[in-house]
Amino acid sequence: MERNAREPVVLDLRGLSDVTDFFLIATGDSDTHARAISENVIDRMKQRGFRPVGVEGLPQARWVLMDYVGLIVHVFLGEVRDFYRLERLWGDAPAFQVE
Repeated sequence: MERNAREPVVLDLRGLSDVTDFFLIATGDSDTHARAISENVIDRMKQRGFRPVGVEGLPQARWVLMDYVGLIVHVFLGEVRDFYRLERLWGDAPAFQVE
């Protein structure tokens, strides 16, 4: 991921969720870093013709959620990601590391 996101992973939720097909989960080192990662995702997706149907948490940037319907992007601060542990919550989903 651009902007040096930490520990990016994709969860394949097809067949497990009616809400979306994929989660992209990444960590930022600070609220400024998480905001920069999130704004970069929004900009790069927009360049490719995709606009989110919703964005939550961008001003505080502790947990930013960008909903692209078939893909939901989560950018967390480390302690928030550790608290919610989405990878464990969706433990049945195949996970793929992103380089």
